[in-house]
Amino acid sequence: MNVLKRNNVTIKGKGETPMLFAHGYGCDQNMWRFITPAFEQDYKIVLFDHVGFGRADASGYSAQRYSSLQAYADDMLEICAELQLKNVIFVGHSVSAMIGVLAAIKAPDVFQKLVLIGPSPRYINEGEYQGGFTQESIDGLLATLDSDYLAWSTVMAPVIMGNPARPELGQELAHSFCRSNIAVAKDFARITFLSDNREDLKKLKTEALILQCSEDVIAPEAVGQYVHQQLPNSTLMVLNATGHCPNLSAPAETIAAIKDFLEGVPAVQTAEV
Repeated sequence: MNVLKRNNVTIKGKGETPMLFAHGYGCDQNMWRFITPAFEQDYKIVLFDHVGFGRADASGYSAQRYSSLQAYADDMLEICAELQLKNVIFVGHSVSAMIGVLAAIKAPDVFQKLVLIGPSPRYINEGEYQGGFTQESIDGLLATLDSDYLAWSTVMAPVIMGNPARPELGQELAHSFCRSNIAVAKDFARITFLSDNREDLKKLKTEALILQCSEDVIAPEAVGQYVHQQLPNSTLMVLNATGHCPNLSAPAETIAAIKDFLEGVPAVQTAEV
């Protein structure tokens, strides 16, 4: 299958340096619509949908092939190879932040910088590590998702989004979840919430910006701090934005943080760490 068709790749922008944007769980490339216009003048914007989400072609999907986050990282590398992208600036949200880390570890020459928005290498608490969830809570979440995905989407989307004073944001996320291929979404949720990529962090050499939202129930502040500590060449920026999706809830603040990073401006915390 043609790689660009498989992942519904969209290219725009007037620049030569590529910026590759990867959406989070249950979303699609439309979730970047408030962010990408700020970079279109200076960069080549590359957007895509993970298989099973948005308008990606899921006909070639199999649970065996897509049994780990590495498979999604390999899809991204295939996109980069097809488009002959080099010196890529990667921007990944949520689970795609870790997918980008895996891609950069496997093909470090492809990427020059990573922007990781709400990354988490492990969602489950283990020993001194606090990922934000107990094993029991994740088991319950996955069981509910398996039994009634649409109901789960309606309940969980506002929790993930945060910003209860702006219910339209949670509703948009819920609608995005509901448009996903349900079978793929169930598999991807299990891979996402049960993955443990903590050891992979130490292998990353590419410079990275970690954008940590305040009051994020999916990737709490302690997780952002952990990722920063494990990545030797990283910058941590704690945003005033709350919830897990600042690309939708606080695009101006997100854009400013990314631009400062790309321009080499020293990070100034906008919220207390």
